[in-house]
Amino acid sequence: MKKMIAPGTGGDKYVPVEKREGEASVVYFTRDLSPEGLKKIYDRVSEKITGKTAIKLHTGEAEGPNIIPRPWVKELIQEKLPEAAIVETNTYYEGSRYTTEAHRKTLEINGWTFCPVDIVDEEAVTTFPVKGGKWFDEIHVGKNLEKYESMLTLTHFKGHMMGGFGGSNKNIGIGCADGRIGKKEIHTASKMFDIDKEELMERISESTKGTIDHFADHISYINVMRNMSVSCDCEGCEAEPVVTPDIGIVASFDILAADNACVDLIYSLPGNGGKHMIERMESRHGLRQLSYMKELGMGNDRYVLIDLDHGDKEINAAEAVAGIEPVWVPDKYNTFPGRNKLNG
Repeated sequence: MKKMIAPGTGGDKYVPVEKREGEASVVYFTRDLSPEGLKKIYDRVSEKITGKTAIKLHTGEAEGPNIIPRPWVKELIQEKLPEAAIVETNTYYEGSRYTTEAHRKTLEINGWTFCPVDIVDEEAVTTFPVKGGKWFDEIHVGKNLEKYESMLTLTHFKGHMMGGFGGSNKNIGIGCADGRIGKKEIHTASKMFDIDKEELMERISESTKGTIDHFADHISYINVMRNMSVSCDCEGCEAEPVVTPDIGIVASFDILAADNACVDLIYSLPGNGGKHMIERMESRHGLRQLSYMKELGMGNDRYVLIDLDHGDKEINAAEAVAGIEPVWVPDKYNTFPGRNKLNG
């Protein structure tokens, strides 16, 4: 008799910090949205990045306007990770990264030509076990992931059409799953993209767990909270306009603490500045990503927030975003179409 599996609930309900229980992890924070800020915060989570290193980065659809600026990543890699490679997978949907050939052209358009980019499912697929999952016993990922000893998860934190938000969990869970098998297992029961809400969040999280268990202690997480459209970078130039103000950069050795800190910062924005992102997260039941990661033992939802801009002072989310006006202001990397190709 087939075991009946039901998703959890509560993905539309935010759990305030004071109602969380358990141990606390360390999360680093800077308001410095620049190459210098990125390098500074990377140094705090670089200890576990050793050997052959994969940088899991969403490189974006062609001419996508919101991804992490190419010049920032170029400077980080050249100064801190000269032997590393960006890793990506092909997409499940038919866009500008659906095939390896199209994906390579898109990488060139977007300017990701200054270091190796390994499309890890280009030639083959492998599986990683998922311990304690209810949807998966194993996940399908690009086979080339096996070549790497460490992973830096460099994530553009933003909204997501189906996931509510895309943090480190989404970047790994969907972004490392191969384009034909792994992503289908996450998104599809009988027709494309028919899994949503809590079940989708749980499948993403289990997929992530397989990958982070594979890398064990050799993985770190950086979330860049800039150009936070409610749309994912998968939507490219069709993404909804950015209205949520930029916040800063978050980093941790704990994936749940990193993603939860970003969510807390959004909820703490003054003047209701986070309302559009909050509506997107709650309406898609995306907060189930956080509660299920905790159930799977993937990290802590409590954390100590360390302010790198003020001598490592311990602060809370409200203090981190104090003074931010509820209006998005473009920076110089938003000046030109195809800025990742033309700027820097």
